[in-house]
Amino acid sequence: MWHQSVLTLRRRPRGMHLITSEIEGELGEQLRRTRVGLLHLFLQHTSASISINENCDPDVRKDLETVMNRVVPEEGPYLHTDEGPDDMPAHAKSSLIGCSLSIPVRDGSLALGTWQGIYLCEHRDHASQRRIVLTLNGCTASS
Repeated sequence: MWHQSVLTLRRRPRGMHLITSEIEGELGEQLRRTRVGLLHLFLQHTSASISINENCDPDVRKDLETVMNRVVPEEGPYLHTDEGPDDMPAHAKSSLIGCSLSIPVRDGSLALGTWQGIYLCEHRDHASQRRIVLTLNGCTASS
């Protein structure tokens, strides 16, 4: 079984945002019917990223934003500045974290660890909507 859809995420402020429930909601019955499989997520942007990290303590998300801002400071010197001072650092952060994930599916659920959640890492101050291509492959209960 193969299933593919595109999830459009609403605009969010700069920072790390849990999107696990939105992904599960987009997959709906397709996910619930999958006994064994793999979900691939691909973010179609170069100034945001996706990651898996702690889903419980919101301070982790704030701390990760702080860490990323220390690793990739907003003040250059950068050559690519046409889209604002946050654009080139956003590209660098996206390259460091990445734009794709693969997550196992088991018995109709994402096989994430107890404290794991899927993050949209928004690196721009004034971002647009973000799109993620979700590709689910696996065996269903009826296969």
